[in-house]
Amino acid sequence: MSEFLKNRENKQELLKRLVMDLHKGRDFEEVKREFGELIKEVDATEIARMEQQLINEGMQPEEIKKMCDVHAAVFRDTLSQNPRPGLIPGHPLFVLKHENDQAKSIIYAIEKDIEEISGIEEPVGSGRAIAKLRENLRYFTENVDRHFSKKENIYFPYLEKHNITGPPSVMWSVDDEIRDMLKNLIKLVLLMDSGSRESLREARDLFAQVKVKLTEMIFKEEEILSPMMENTLSEEEWAAIKEQSSEFGTVFSASGPDLWIPEKRPDQSAPARQDGDFLNLDTGTLTPGQINAILTHLPLDITFVDKNDEVRYFSQGRERIFTRTKSIIGRKVQNCHPPESVHVVERIVSDFRSGKHSTAQFWLELNGSFIHIRYVALRDQNGDYMGTMEVSQNITGLRSLKGERRLLQYSR
Repeated sequence: MSEFLKNRENKQELLKRLVMDLHKGRDFEEVKREFGELIKEVDATEIARMEQQLINEGMQPEEIKKMCDVHAAVFRDTLSQNPRPGLIPGHPLFVLKHENDQAKSIIYAIEKDIEEISGIEEPVGSGRAIAKLRENLRYFTENVDRHFSKKENIYFPYLEKHNITGPPSVMWSVDDEIRDMLKNLIKLVLLMDSGSRESLREARDLFAQVKVKLTEMIFKEEEILSPMMENTLSEEEWAAIKEQSSEFGTVFSASGPDLWIPEKRPDQSAPARQDGDFLNLDTGTLTPGQINAILTHLPLDITFVDKNDEVRYFSQGRERIFTRTKSIIGRKVQNCHPPESVHVVERIVSDFRSGKHSTAQFWLELNGSFIHIRYVALRDQNGDYMGTMEVSQNITGLRSLKGERRLLQYSR
């Protein structure tokens, strides 16, 4: 049996069979016992391959998500015995662990807030305790969302480059489930402001569910995701992850001294294309045709005036707000406006060129539509003035929107 288990493929098949047994309703404790008896050591990458293979064979990520907590519980004892990844202060894995530690401390603080409010006889919407709960919950929700977003928009893409798509897909789905639970919890806490004891009971029950979900997610991030990334990603990729993480700022609190300095330069998230038809941009590569299509299909109008005050480009969308013709290309911007407003145009351009201002915005009603106009100064990496971009948008429909319409509410 030991020789059988040393074979990676056989181990994968065994893992798959155990998970499929869970999906088919086999007794949880029975599966857990068999797992413990047959496999003394399993790493996160093997679990990732197993879930990926199940998806490749037709199992929907949503189905794996339903059993995700059960999987973690079955594998928990074995995974917890595995060596932990090296955590150097400043390394993204160290930061991830720090953020999770901070999240756990706030979870316990919120739990204490709810217990305190539950023991108060006066109206639940009054006093210091409810204010403290609101603040802790707001702080917690904002930072958990940033923690998840960093994971989904930086860590997952690098795993996907190594053809690991299943576990990130499942984990992202659970992240969104937690986000929705936190939003509902905030709504219940707001109802508590009116003194509703029923809302307090509902909030307490929902928080108990949130705590379980978040605790399980922390376990998966530290015992499955972290070692999976450590076993898969190169130092160049880790350097790039560290560099891109700054886009999300500090999550919860600073993690202390930055002692990890990568020896290799960051691996760019969008590698430069060697094909001459592609233009290498700061955040990707596009063909001139793609650039033209993007600018043409933007739901707004763009006009660019260079540093010499000459019109160099305008987008030609299907519903252009202000008429533009190709004859204005090369024309002085001052000549594109009525004499009464030329002095304002010159003042805006002058302020942009000097650095006094970088934006100016206006709005007006035109033929029953509400139009927003923004002028933006464009500057190069040295801060030198390159020209002005005018962006015009019909926001009539946007002003009337209420509530929310999520992606999952899309209908043909």
